[in-house]
Amino acid sequence: MTFLLNKYFTGETLDYKQIIAIIIPIFVDQAFIILMSLLNTAMISSSGVAAVSAVSMVDSLNIFLINVFVAVATGGTVIVAQYKGSGNAEMVSKSAAQAISAVALLSIFISVIVIIFHNPTLELLFGRADADVLENARIFLIGSCISYPFIAIFQAVTGALRGVAETKACLGLSLIMNLTYLFLNILFITVLDMGVVGLIISMLTARVLGMAISLIYLLKFNQTLKFRLKNALKLNLSILKKIMTIGLPFAAEQMFFNGGKLLTQTFIVQLGTLAITVNAIGGSIALVFQIGANALSIAIVTVVGQCIGRRNTQDARKFIKSFLWLSSILFVFAALLLLPLFPWIVRLFTPPPEIIPTIFKLMVLIAVTQPLLWSISFIMPSALRAAGDSNFTSITSLLSMWLFRVILGYVLGIPLGFGIMGVWIAMVIEWGIRGSVFLWRFRGEKWYSRKLI
Repeated sequence: MTFLLNKYFTGETLDYKQIIAIIIPIFVDQAFIILMSLLNTAMISSSGVAAVSAVSMVDSLNIFLINVFVAVATGGTVIVAQYKGSGNAEMVSKSAAQAISAVALLSIFISVIVIIFHNPTLELLFGRADADVLENARIFLIGSCISYPFIAIFQAVTGALRGVAETKACLGLSLIMNLTYLFLNILFITVLDMGVVGLIISMLTARVLGMAISLIYLLKFNQTLKFRLKNALKLNLSILKKIMTIGLPFAAEQMFFNGGKLLTQTFIVQLGTLAITVNAIGGSIALVFQIGANALSIAIVTVVGQCIGRRNTQDARKFIKSFLWLSSILFVFAALLLLPLFPWIVRLFTPPPEIIPTIFKLMVLIAVTQPLLWSISFIMPSALRAAGDSNFTSITSLLSMWLFRVILGYVLGIPLGFGIMGVWIAMVIEWGIRGSVFLWRFRGEKWYSRKLI
């Protein structure tokens, strides 16, 4: 085992012990977040299909919006990681502060705009949904918007910490916020039966706490980033430009990419409330398959960023290949573990019996295709972006999303009558096409030729 770890996960920039120290806390964090999402969906399912459908619909919009400022936070992670790799401690500190400021301002702006236009937004996207579903969606959307600045600042802080490989601190902060969310959900949804309102109270409380403890940690306990409020309150255009070089293309990609997923959700609304429920439950279970691979896609930003900061492209190439293979192996293990447990997992959601076979078919589809296609489609662009190749990855993702997942998903799902299965098949095809383009890019030299710092 030591021989293999040295061969595939040790280089001049980092050794396998450092990489494992980066990956493990992220893995635990992702496992907890995804399993908690699974339990939250299961708990809200007890309030009926109208509630779970509303939460699923609004969560599609939430992901679309939240990923915009998460993208800017990722720009901060890349710049912090590259400065860390180059050994410039002063710029590490200033970059972290500027990333937090930029994300905070952006999230407040998005929150205000969506609250003002929440009614026309829901009518435009989900106007065909049942009245009770729309009413629940309206309540959940406003509550979600109020929480955006709190989760945004939390994401910016943990993004900066990941840039300097402090993933244990990220894990601790995440556990405090998410355990609070879980316990409050049990209280407000399961015990007090408050449905969507209970979910909102839990979410707001947990995110305010998450923001507070992350800032306290930075100001009082962290010594690596040396965070100072004066650096955050005064905008530095030079550093912001570097962050936005990565963040803005990624934010545009996330907007259009998740906009495509949102549009796909509108196809599913046409298929009825049960189809929305199938998609929500199937999506929640699919995330469990992706726990290990998601952790690697986050960790690789730190690893490749530090390699490129040291101008060591040989290490970057080696680690990217190793992460891709490890991700595929983790998918195989996940499928072998989870498919036999499906009857017990699906019971958490108490779905109508007639939709269980469809959910199982979706699980088999992704169990077969993820080891082959997911990693090159998601881990590879994270690696390329960490090297500064932001524009290419964003444009590729946008084109593949809209040409294949959206258009093909509509054709297969609605006119050809494959329903929800057709929408998911289109998603898998899009993974393969997008991943093939990224592999082609990786074989060349342009992906690491842009100098950010």
